[in-house]
Amino acid sequence: MADAPKPVAIVDWYRTPLPPELFKRLHERSDWRAFVQTGGYLAICAATGTLTYWSWAHWAWPWTVLCLFVHGTVSNFHINGMHELGHGTVFKTRALNAFFVRVVSFFGWNHPDMFNGSHQRHHRYTLHPPDDQEVVLPVKLKLVHFLENAIVNPRGWWWTMKYSVRLARGRIGSEGGWELICFPENQPQLRRTPILWARFLVGTHVLIAVVSIYFGLWIIPLIVSCGPFIGGWLFFLLNNSQHVGRHDNVPDFRLCCRTILPNPVFRFLYWQMNYHTEHHMYAAVPCYNLKRLHEAIRHELPPCYGIIGAWREIADVLRKQAVDPGYKPEIPLPEPKPATA
Repeated sequence: MADAPKPVAIVDWYRTPLPPELFKRLHERSDWRAFVQTGGYLAICAATGTLTYWSWAHWAWPWTVLCLFVHGTVSNFHINGMHELGHGTVFKTRALNAFFVRVVSFFGWNHPDMFNGSHQRHHRYTLHPPDDQEVVLPVKLKLVHFLENAIVNPRGWWWTMKYSVRLARGRIGSEGGWELICFPENQPQLRRTPILWARFLVGTHVLIAVVSIYFGLWIIPLIVSCGPFIGGWLFFLLNNSQHVGRHDNVPDFRLCCRTILPNPVFRFLYWQMNYHTEHHMYAAVPCYNLKRLHEAIRHELPPCYGIIGAWREIADVLRKQAVDPGYKPEIPLPEPKPATA
């Protein structure tokens, strides 16, 4: 197979200028605030998982189904924790980032090394194919896609199992395409860690399932291993708002990313990734500082909506792109001016 192709060009991105002192404050990392976000999220997962086990042991089965659904709704956001911790910006202490990215990746069936190989390019060349193939527009989303994820997602489970087993067998890049670009054959050192992680991930989850079923505790693997494939309605609505219905091949994050404004609880579960334009514009800003960054540059952003308003906008674009795949919406941008502290 051929080596990874060279990037076509360096994108000269527009970023809203920030006063030096504000720029410095926004990039400051805090182990304490990181523990609030990371520990708080994991505590919610632990609480919903414990409640599910308790309901299974003591209550009627409909309550267990409901608790498992709530637990799954929370567990779907492990991938956002992996994303933020993978940026290395959450904890000030590097070792804590490295530890917790493995924790959330384990429970979310995520592969942080494989993700980072793609995601670094996604940030550098956002929506500039072929240099970014993590998101390629136009994205086709239908109601059936939401329904597939909303309650139980067997297709997502099957794809994740096949993907994880393939990596565990050392077959990185065996299907060519984007994966081979991110992990070329002439750089075997890049492949060792993701292969070892995949083997640990698959082996440990299988061990948990075997031991739990042997002792009659079949609810345990449902809680520990199946959460990310249950109750994905909220994750679908939040995560798919990031780039769908925006522009590609433009050097302005305000046109290729979308910021939405859900309630504080949803923002916390989503690791503040609703501030997606801000995250791309200044990727080294910790997630707990993104709201402050949003307030500083909001005067230069296009209109920002809640979940309902954002999906009205997305649905309108998708309807028009179904007729004309080249359609791009008009996105009003204010006149540029510096941010204030």
